[in-house]
Formats: sequence, C-alpha cells, structure tokens
Amino acid sequence: RQLLAKAGLDGADLGGASVGGSFAAEMAAIFPGTVKRLVLLAPFGLFDEKEPPTDPWAQRSDNVAALMCADPENWKKLIAPPDGANSVEWPIEMTRAAEAAARAFWPLGNTQLARRLPLIEAPTLIVWGDQDRVQPVSYTRTFASGIKGKTTIQTIPGAGHLADLDQPEVVARAILGWLG
Repeated sequence: RQLLAKAGLDGADLGGASVGGSFAAEMAAIFPGTVKRLVLLAPFGLFDEKEPPTDPWAQRSDNVAALMCADPENWKKLIAPPDGANSVEWPIEMTRAAEAAARAFWPLGNTQLARRLPLIEAPTLIVWGDQDRVQPVSYTRTFASGIKGKTTIQTIPGAGHLADLDQPEVVARAILGWLG
C-alpha cells in the first residue's frame, strides 16, 4: 500500500497473476481506495475441498512445467537464466522465490480470502486458462460470486494456469478490451 501511495498510484488499476493475483485481491479488499479496477489472472487464495487446487510447490521439478502452462516450453523459457545471469546464483534465486510464494500460501489455499472477497468493490476482470491444472476453472465462479463489485469472467482457450505465458496476446487483448 505504501509503495502505491509513494508512487502516486492510489486509485490506479491493479492486476496480478497466480500468487500476485491473490495479493492484488487482498489489496483491493483491505484497501479499497487504492484500486480503481482489478484484474485477476487465476489467483490463489481459495480452497474448495471438493475441487482442491494442485500444490505446485509439492511437485517434482520435472512435473512443474506441464502443471503451470498448457505448453510446458513456456514455463521452461520463464525459468531459464536470463542473459548475463550468474549460473551459480540463478537456481538459488529461483528456489528462494518459490519458497517465498509457498510460505505465503501454506497450507495451500488457506488464506481465508473468501471472507474478504465481499470487501472488493472495484470492477473486476477474472481471467482463467481453460487448461489450468493448478486451480480448477470452477474457482472463477467462486471469485465472481464473492466479489461485491461487478465482475467479468474471461476464459482463455489453450492456456494453463499461467495464461499470460501460454496466450500473451489473447490475455493482453482481453485485459485491454475490458479496461477500454
């Protein structure tokens, strides 16, 4: 919240994907004046015992790519060391980032976000890949029905949990079209 305020972004549009989507939803719920419109791309934060999410942090590393993206090559490109990265430090940085995200959501999905969804007043776009293997597509309805503000759901064909990696142009068009 302080970062948004210091950057002069209070009342701006806010969005996030996966873990970031959950943080964006929390921000919109707890500090509604900081968010004009909200975009959530398959956010974490909910847990349904009938359709539990898959814990990506409890998977063998060779299973994660196909879990996160409809096209596993997109995940492999994401985690590949960027040009100039220290080959020794890069895997350590990736492990630390994954560990930080896992700690925020342990036990998986038990953040009680469902209780705070009614506090979200901002118009909200919920974007979900139709091949999401982490969070069931049915969670879109749970998010939409819980949010007080007007919600729109956009399902992205041929996309997994990280729809923005699988179908970046389609996701961008959906978001920009909704933001109008």
